[in-house]
Amino acid sequence: MYFPTSAARRLSTIPSLPNIPAEPALGLFPSPRKSFFALLTRNGISVWRVRPTAVLAYLSRTPASIFDHGENVQAHWAPDGSRIVIQTALSYLVLITVSYNVSDPVYQPPILNATAQRNFTAGPGEGLPLNPISLHFEGVIRVEGTLINASPRRHYILFSTKNPPAIQRIPWPSEADEPEQVDDEENGPREGTRFGSYDTWVFNDHEFDWFLEPDVTVLQISYSRTAGVETWITSDGRAYFVQLHEPEEHDSASDQEERAYQTARPQSTSDDPTRMQPSLPNGSTWRGTCLHDFPTPRWVQKQRRVDPDQPLHESSRRIYEEPRRAVKIALNSRFSVFAIGMVGGGVALTSFPSSLFSTTPPASTPLSIPNPYNHQPGAVCTLEWSSDGYVLAVGWKHGWALFSVGGRCLASGGLGAGEEGAIDNKKFQDTFMHGLLDLFWAPGNFELFVLAQPVPEGTDGQLFVIPFAKSATTGQHSPDNTRYAFLQMDDRALVYRGADQPDMSVINPESDVWQHVKIPLSYLSTNWPIRYSSLSSDGRLIAIAGRRGLIHYNELQEQAFAVRGGIIWFHHVLIAAVEVSKTYQIRLYSRDLELSNQNVLHREVLSSPVIILSLVDNSLLVYTADNTLFHYLIVPTRETIKLHLCGSITFNGIIAAPGAVRMLSWMIPTAQKQLGDPLEDLSVATVLMVVGGQLVLLRPRKSADQEVQYDMQIFADRIEFCWIHLRGIGALENSLWGYDGQSMRVWLNALSLDAPQSDPTSPTEVSEKSVKENVNIQLDFYPLSVLMDKGIIIGAESETATRSNLPFVMFRHATSSHLFLHHIFLCHLEARQIQEAVAFAAHYQTLVYFAHALEILLHTVVESEANLDVDVDHSDGATILPTVVEFLDHFDEALDVVVRCARKTEMIRWRRLFNAVGNPKALFESCLTSQRLNTAGSYLLVLHNLEQLDENNQDAVRLLTVAIGACNWQLCREILRFLHSIDDSGDALRNALLQTKLDSTAKEELIGNGHEHV
Repeated sequence: MYFPTSAARRLSTIPSLPNIPAEPALGLFPSPRKSFFALLTRNGISVWRVRPTAVLAYLSRTPASIFDHGENVQAHWAPDGSRIVIQTALSYLVLITVSYNVSDPVYQPPILNATAQRNFTAGPGEGLPLNPISLHFEGVIRVEGTLINASPRRHYILFSTKNPPAIQRIPWPSEADEPEQVDDEENGPREGTRFGSYDTWVFNDHEFDWFLEPDVTVLQISYSRTAGVETWITSDGRAYFVQLHEPEEHDSASDQEERAYQTARPQSTSDDPTRMQPSLPNGSTWRGTCLHDFPTPRWVQKQRRVDPDQPLHESSRRIYEEPRRAVKIALNSRFSVFAIGMVGGGVALTSFPSSLFSTTPPASTPLSIPNPYNHQPGAVCTLEWSSDGYVLAVGWKHGWALFSVGGRCLASGGLGAGEEGAIDNKKFQDTFMHGLLDLFWAPGNFELFVLAQPVPEGTDGQLFVIPFAKSATTGQHSPDNTRYAFLQMDDRALVYRGADQPDMSVINPESDVWQHVKIPLSYLSTNWPIRYSSLSSDGRLIAIAGRRGLIHYNELQEQAFAVRGGIIWFHHVLIAAVEVSKTYQIRLYSRDLELSNQNVLHREVLSSPVIILSLVDNSLLVYTADNTLFHYLIVPTRETIKLHLCGSITFNGIIAAPGAVRMLSWMIPTAQKQLGDPLEDLSVATVLMVVGGQLVLLRPRKSADQEVQYDMQIFADRIEFCWIHLRGIGALENSLWGYDGQSMRVWLNALSLDAPQSDPTSPTEVSEKSVKENVNIQLDFYPLSVLMDKGIIIGAESETATRSNLPFVMFRHATSSHLFLHHIFLCHLEARQIQEAVAFAAHYQTLVYFAHALEILLHTVVESEANLDVDVDHSDGATILPTVVEFLDHFDEALDVVVRCARKTEMIRWRRLFNAVGNPKALFESCLTSQRLNTAGSYLLVLHNLEQLDENNQDAVRLLTVAIGACNWQLCREILRFLHSIDDSGDALRNALLQTKLDSTAKEELIGNGHEHV
């Protein structure tokens, strides 16, 4: 669903300042909201604006500071973005204050006349002024015991040390008690600054008994502020999910910090403020469970432990480097999964643990890394999930790749040697293709900022920005957005128009059927990035919502509100879930009227923000953050259109995290559709949701007091996208189509699936056993849409192009398609439902590739039963080939399908095939009788290979005679070539010419078309 496009932008990292030496970059560190990012070098740090991409501030450390405190190693932003903490090589924390100014912009655009201003408009996100940022040195914290890693929090800094192995925390410095004197960094920290006491948790077997290996240190601390999840990577290569348990009787964190600060206040100014005595952790304890574990070889277990920092030349024995040792970890809170990168280059996806007290690691799935040339990728250097949770970007020492949450590789670079021979290494500039040092996703996930590995030729050219096109369903998973292949780019939308084209244009990969819809820059320049996109059911209307307001058909709405929860079309009416002055509304706008508050057709006020909108016929489903589903009927009147509330129901106790709901729809029984009251739909409808990565069905049942309760049935896990077809064709009505990153899983008529056994006394039943799908379709591309009336799955795959005369790489996405008809046929035929299969196929008989679908069906069955014994009677149902043949006999294309399948199948399969379909000689005669001359010509090769042609080739002569009579000269030429190929002497060809008694006109026709054997 994410595809790199165009070419990467290359940014210069060398500051344009005098006397500042060029240094290679060490890492990228985005701010909490990713509006800015810091670029760290050995002796300095610069803060950049993400859009427009420009340097706003640069702070260089003095040589004295580098000598006293060590070179820069890492940088961390405070959660509120007001500070940057730099970790140094000599166990110091350098505090930098970030000041945001609203004064004159640091970059002033040139003054242009009126004509030039109309031609030069600001690009996406470039309409806002570049307000300056100031970086000020605040102080230095000395950490005794060798600082390993730090993690700033709201009220304190958490860090790990090596000696002793411990986790410690210290409050932020109090600005209220700072002296008036301000010294610069070169003169050391401010003399009167006091940082307060800190808590220390020394690792031991009693308090940290959940460590699988003793004597470890914490190498990396990762914390997600939005999810409240913390993970550690320890020195033995294992990863842990941890949580700090504070005593309930403790006051707030700020009160604790203030009390600790007053208690540890030094009594004289001669005390060293950077030397602090640890205090007791006040009863706070850490609990955790292992996420990533691996068995250690026996010969390693028996050895005495060696310090991993000990130089190899000082060790007298073999050092074992465990390739499964974790080095990086990234959290995906949307799909409840961790990505763990290993030193050997492997990447594993691990589910959330069921409990902090779990003793076994959760299930883990390794990613399949593309490596066609057996090129070692090296250790994982960086990885990060997109904010929507759908894709994972991974950077290795010698490559990079993009994976979906289901594990499918969407794009890669440097992992194979395929591009090596096509580029000139001396001129090639896209060094990120050979390996990454760091990366992060920009807001909106339309761009990936990557930092390439440093090259020996120069210190510049490490920073690149890769643009992406992504599926619109990543932002809003609505039924209309899945009806068409609908992609978003930074400044435009791409709509697949193949559904409106002739059949052959759909399956032709060379046909360009993507419509590019540019988004007006007047809106996008100040409201970048795009957050929601909506396509109408007929594919003709598009609406876009960015940071504020919304736009459609060049109609721009004022900036008084922000879309929160989605936008959706109902005919010519646009339905939007908005937030206005901390209130939440559903608004209806007409496409034919100007977008303004005066032209709002209807307002519906809600008490909670909207999570997702969904439209099913004329029913609007609204799911809100308080775990409530509202059902509205859209009621058109003579003058306007309104929403009528039919009912609501809460899912408390069923859905634990409302924010994890990604898709919403429902299925109503046929009797209710035809005879029932729409006001009762909510009480009988089966609700379909994608919660995190789970595809679930909520089936209603009424209790003894007529209260509606739901039974949850989990269909599948790790589902990335889901399509539901309420008005499908034949067996596809109420079908579910879910893609799990590996294959398309189809459940036919989900309403008829067996419901889980429920307990009448229980308000909610959850069936966690997945439901086996009816059809499983393996795909070699990423699906974007299911064209139901065409019988085709449409998708795309990424392509990378290099040229020796270009110094950069070009990215594009190619359209792909896959027929699904034969999969549905096979599902029916395996169940011996021949009539149902025939009825379903009748809807697609007019397609030009219908016969091709039948041919794929027959070929699939023949190949799957290749190992069955021909001479054994399989009346017990071990073979379905006779059933398939019986199904094919219902169609006129059967004779063509059989012979085309035979000619594309190995001859050793022919005996089983023709045992089921009949003698090929009889099929040849049927073709002659029905005047299928071209088909009969194809059977000649089969008869020859099966040695069923007589010595005089009378069957070929008869067919040639009929073809001459029908003036089918192309077939005549093919028959003559066939006769010449089976007899090098030419006797068969001369005999056929004599028997057919070709007249002069026929000979001229053949010779005139270039037949050399006449």
